[in-house]
Amino acid sequence: MSHRVNDDSSSTWETTPPPGDGSERTTRFSTSRSSASSSSSYEEEDRSPKFSKKKPKKKQPFWKELLVIFSVAILLTVVIQTFVARVFVIPSASMETTLHGCTGCVNDKVLVEKITYLFNDPRPGDVIVFRGPPNWTGGQQPPNFVVGTLQDLGSMVNLSEPSGTDFIKRVIAVGGQTVECCDDQGRVMVDGKPLDEPYLNFNGGPRQQESFEKVTVPAGKLWVMGDNRNNSSDSRKHGDPTPADGAIPIENVVGKARVIVIPVGRWGTISDHNPQTGGR
Repeated sequence: MSHRVNDDSSSTWETTPPPGDGSERTTRFSTSRSSASSSSSYEEEDRSPKFSKKKPKKKQPFWKELLVIFSVAILLTVVIQTFVARVFVIPSASMETTLHGCTGCVNDKVLVEKITYLFNDPRPGDVIVFRGPPNWTGGQQPPNFVVGTLQDLGSMVNLSEPSGTDFIKRVIAVGGQTVECCDDQGRVMVDGKPLDEPYLNFNGGPRQQESFEKVTVPAGKLWVMGDNRNNSSDSRKHGDPTPADGAIPIENVVGKARVIVIPVGRWGTISDHNPQTGGR
């Protein structure tokens, strides 16, 4: 007679009587299922996915990294100069002594901010950069975007001349106002009132300005003049065919000159003193 018991480990105990009189018994322990289970476990481990280390990415050559950096820098420069601010070189003396521009000296480079005039029109006293209309440029057309950008970048490091179609002057009067010269003290008048112009430069001579015909500024235009009043080719000089044609269209305004950035010794903000209100 035999008796079998299975536990959770699936081991089997068997008790059988020995041959003879049956007074002795032998016991045998079987682990066949356990062995099978263990074998199955090893097989599962063998079937588990093998993980291997990935090879590190090969480092880009230095010239490629340099090319990427240079390309990003150029792109940012173009975006900033197109929509935010731009540096212009002052090539003439028409705005001295507010801005320096002369042969044989270090011309001022000014930061011109473009955002202000997205929300407001220029006002009297603002120093502005604008694209000259045909009667200012002699019919010369501004360069295309790519050429103009390269020319501007080159002029900032003195590798090329500034564009001949961009000008910088001070706003004296706006559309609808009347400008004339001069009262008995040699002051320009707007709407019959003399201007307060502390920025004027007469090169040490008497405060005397060249007279010009009384002009009513057309709507949507600006009357602009240089601070070096008797050495400036401005709205007074470009009135062709009529004096009022010397005014420049507001849409030609590039931005407002804010800061002198070069040379370092002249670094500082640019006054926008309102001549019609005494700076208020």
